[in-house]
Amino acid sequence: MKRIFVSFAIEDKGLRDLLRGQARNNNSPFEFIDMSVKQPWDSEWKSKCRTRIKGCDGVISIITSNTKKAVGQIWEMNCAIDEGVPVLGIYGNNVHNGSLVPKECGDVIVRDWSWSTIASWIKKL
Repeated sequence: MKRIFVSFAIEDKGLRDLLRGQARNNNSPFEFIDMSVKQPWDSEWKSKCRTRIKGCDGVISIITSNTKKAVGQIWEMNCAIDEGVPVLGIYGNNVHNGSLVPKECGDVIVRDWSWSTIASWIKKL
Protein backbone atom coordinates (compact mmCIF):
# COMPACT_ATOMS: atom_id res chain seq x y z
CA MET A 1 0.00 0.00 0.00
CA LYS A 2 1.38 3.42 -0.97
CA ARG A 3 1.55 6.09 1.71
CA ILE A 4 0.78 9.66 0.62
CA PHE A 5 1.35 12.65 2.87
CA VAL A 6 -1.24 15.41 2.35
CA SER A 7 0.02 18.98 2.73
CA PHE A 8 -2.40 21.90 2.90
CA ALA A 9 -3.05 25.28 4.48
CA ILE A 10 -5.16 24.87 7.62
CA GLU A 11 -7.78 27.12 5.98
CA ASP A 12 -8.13 24.43 3.31
CA LYS A 13 -8.86 21.50 5.62
CA GLY A 14 -12.23 21.04 3.90
CA LEU A 15 -10.37 20.35 0.65
CA ARG A 16 -8.15 17.85 2.49
CA ASP A 17 -11.31 16.11 3.70
CA LEU A 18 -12.67 15.99 0.13
CA LEU A 19 -9.43 14.40 -1.08
CA ARG A 20 -9.54 11.77 1.65
CA GLY A 21 -13.20 11.04 0.92
CA GLN A 22 -12.50 10.76 -2.78
CA ALA A 23 -9.78 8.21 -2.07
CA ARG A 24 -12.09 6.10 0.11
CA ASN A 25 -14.84 6.07 -2.51
CA ASN A 26 -12.49 4.57 -5.09
CA ASN A 27 -11.09 1.73 -2.94
CA SER A 28 -7.65 3.23 -3.27
CA PRO A 29 -4.55 1.09 -2.70
CA PHE A 30 -2.88 3.88 -0.73
CA GLU A 31 -3.19 5.68 2.57
CA PHE A 32 -3.30 9.44 3.15
CA ILE A 33 -1.39 11.02 6.04
CA ASP A 34 -1.43 14.57 7.34
CA MET A 35 -0.14 16.29 10.44
CA SER A 36 -2.56 19.16 10.88
CA VAL A 37 -1.57 21.50 13.68
CA LYS A 38 -2.08 25.16 14.41
CA GLN A 39 1.56 25.96 15.26
CA PRO A 40 3.75 24.15 12.72
CA TRP A 41 6.94 25.94 13.72
CA ASP A 42 7.33 23.83 16.88
CA SER A 43 10.54 21.76 16.66
CA GLU A 44 8.85 18.60 18.00
CA TRP A 45 6.18 18.85 15.30
CA LYS A 46 8.85 19.31 12.65
CA SER A 47 10.75 16.25 13.83
CA LYS A 48 7.62 14.06 13.84
CA CYS A 49 6.47 15.48 10.53
CA ARG A 50 9.85 14.85 8.86
CA THR A 51 9.72 11.22 10.05
CA ARG A 52 6.25 10.78 8.57
CA ILE A 53 7.17 12.44 5.28
CA LYS A 54 10.29 10.25 4.98
CA GLY A 55 8.04 7.20 5.49
CA CYS A 56 5.78 8.15 2.60
CA ASP A 57 6.01 7.37 -1.09
CA GLY A 58 4.92 10.87 -2.08
CA VAL A 59 3.40 14.18 -0.98
CA ILE A 60 0.28 15.77 -2.43
CA SER A 61 0.09 19.47 -1.67
CA ILE A 62 -3.25 21.23 -2.11
CA ILE A 63 -2.44 24.59 -3.70
CA THR A 64 -4.79 27.55 -3.15
CA SER A 65 -4.43 31.26 -2.52
CA ASN A 66 -3.84 30.32 1.14
CA THR A 67 -0.64 28.41 0.33
CA LYS A 68 1.58 31.49 0.05
CA LYS A 69 1.08 32.28 3.76
CA ALA A 70 0.83 28.70 5.07
CA VAL A 71 4.10 28.35 6.99
CA GLY A 72 3.49 24.68 7.80
CA GLN A 73 2.56 23.71 4.26
CA ILE A 74 5.60 25.48 2.85
CA TRP A 75 7.80 23.71 5.39
CA GLU A 76 6.25 20.33 4.50
CA MET A 77 6.88 20.81 0.78
CA ASN A 78 10.48 21.86 1.43
CA CYS A 79 10.98 18.93 3.81
CA ALA A 80 9.74 16.49 1.15
CA ILE A 81 12.05 18.03 -1.44
CA ASP A 82 14.99 17.87 0.99
CA GLU A 83 14.24 14.20 1.73
CA GLY A 84 13.85 13.29 -1.96
CA VAL A 85 10.15 12.46 -1.61
CA PRO A 86 8.20 13.30 -4.81
CA VAL A 87 5.72 16.20 -4.50
CA LEU A 88 2.61 16.78 -6.61
CA GLY A 89 0.71 20.03 -6.25
CA ILE A 90 -2.99 19.97 -7.06
CA TYR A 91 -5.07 23.11 -7.45
CA GLY A 92 -7.74 23.33 -4.77
CA ASN A 93 -10.22 25.01 -7.11
CA ASN A 94 -10.91 25.77 -10.76
CA VAL A 95 -9.92 29.42 -10.42
CA HIS A 96 -6.14 29.51 -10.12
CA ASN A 97 -5.82 33.25 -9.40
CA GLY A 98 -3.34 33.62 -6.56
CA SER A 99 -2.90 29.85 -6.30
CA LEU A 100 0.86 29.54 -6.63
CA VAL A 101 3.58 27.42 -5.13
CA PRO A 102 5.75 29.81 -3.10
CA LYS A 103 9.11 30.50 -4.76
CA GLU A 104 10.98 29.14 -1.76
CA CYS A 105 9.59 25.67 -2.57
CA GLY A 106 11.32 25.46 -5.94
CA ASP A 107 9.80 23.71 -8.93
CA VAL A 108 6.79 21.75 -7.67
CA ILE A 109 4.60 20.51 -10.52
CA VAL A 110 0.98 21.64 -10.09
CA ARG A 111 -1.92 19.99 -11.91
CA ASP A 112 -5.68 20.38 -11.91
CA TRP A 113 -7.41 18.24 -9.31
CA SER A 114 -8.75 15.12 -10.98
CA TRP A 115 -8.82 11.59 -9.72
CA SER A 116 -7.15 10.30 -12.90
CA THR A 117 -4.24 12.76 -12.48
CA ILE A 118 -3.74 11.80 -8.84
CA ALA A 119 -4.09 8.05 -9.46
CA SER A 120 -1.67 8.18 -12.41
CA TRP A 121 0.93 10.06 -10.36
CA ILE A 122 0.62 7.60 -7.45
CA LYS A 123 0.96 4.59 -9.74
CA LYS A 124 4.31 5.98 -10.98
CA LEU A 125 5.74 6.22 -7.45
